[in-house]
Amino acid sequence: MEWLFNVIHYVVPFLILLGVLVFVHEFGHFIVARLAGVSVSAFSIGFGKELWSKTDSKGTVWKISAIPLGGYCQFLGDADESSSTSDVDLSKYSDEEKKHLFATQSPYKKLAIAVAGPLFNYLFAFVVFFGLFFCVGSYDIPPVVSDVIENSPAKAAGIMKNDTILEINGKKVSDWSDINKEVSIAVDKVTLKISRGEQTLDINVPLVDMEYAYDESEKPIKRRMIGIKGEAKQFKIVKDNFQFIPSLKKSAEEVYNITDMTLRGVWQMLTGKRSGEDVGGIIRIAEMSGDISRTRGALDFLYFMALLSINLGLINLFPIPVLDGGHVVIYLLEIVSRRELNTKIRDGLFKMGLSFILFLMVFATWNDIRHLITRWFD
Repeated sequence: MEWLFNVIHYVVPFLILLGVLVFVHEFGHFIVARLAGVSVSAFSIGFGKELWSKTDSKGTVWKISAIPLGGYCQFLGDADESSSTSDVDLSKYSDEEKKHLFATQSPYKKLAIAVAGPLFNYLFAFVVFFGLFFCVGSYDIPPVVSDVIENSPAKAAGIMKNDTILEINGKKVSDWSDINKEVSIAVDKVTLKISRGEQTLDINVPLVDMEYAYDESEKPIKRRMIGIKGEAKQFKIVKDNFQFIPSLKKSAEEVYNITDMTLRGVWQMLTGKRSGEDVGGIIRIAEMSGDISRTRGALDFLYFMALLSINLGLINLFPIPVLDGGHVVIYLLEIVSRRELNTKIRDGLFKMGLSFILFLMVFATWNDIRHLITRWFD
């Protein structure tokens, strides 16, 4: 029966998570295409063999397919939103149908459709955060050290119980979550500004791999930490977050902070400051979604979904051919030059982009497998 519990706790949450995020992303493309007068032939969650389908009044085939690792929004006559008039046999379509082909639209409309997917991911995350903050509130832990772990970098650096952390890496700290975020994005060390009585101290603390567990039944795994704890008994609901405007503001701040952390992490990898081992893929997402569903609650799962939605939207905006960001660059070039990009050049760019994405997927999967082996057998 253990395998059944693993399916429930890992596979089902992962499928729900991925299905929702893919639907949100592709629905962004879909709704803006419809508003722009572009006909949508198919809207699919998943790839491959069709498991279920339904055709709406405007001819769009809504379907669920067998391989649940993505999805697509197919426009009339096209495979995706990269086609131009040179890719489509216009003689196959009537004059009325030509008006609704993606390929015949202006680059401005194409740009709006391409951007819509990532923007809907951001909008979804903002709405989820707002719902959590407005309907539930948020829990804040004061940035006061309640305990320093023995033999930890924090202990060696001289951090003491009841120290108040004012800044970390030059950023002001108002809540313990600010500390967690900066530690998670740091590479080798963090710089803390600490208040201790009437003293203000600046302390550099290196990061080391330390064991922790999701709960008492979970085998300890390692994470880079400095070795300090916040006081769980000081959890408090921030009542202001039940109000409309403060909830909007906090939601916007959360979206900005996650975007900032993601960009900083990517930049650290590009500049060699952070190991490529941190690159994770589908397996890592499934593992994390399963861990959260097993050991935490629905609210944490929703927060994780919003966080991944931001990452999906941001990564799709990177100027890599095949991704939405690559399409955006092409349409901007066409707007400036007032002509379509040469077909051979465009095809060459998309082949390079596809090769890079495939390499990244293989690399991420290899990292995921190594991570699982370490977790299970180390």
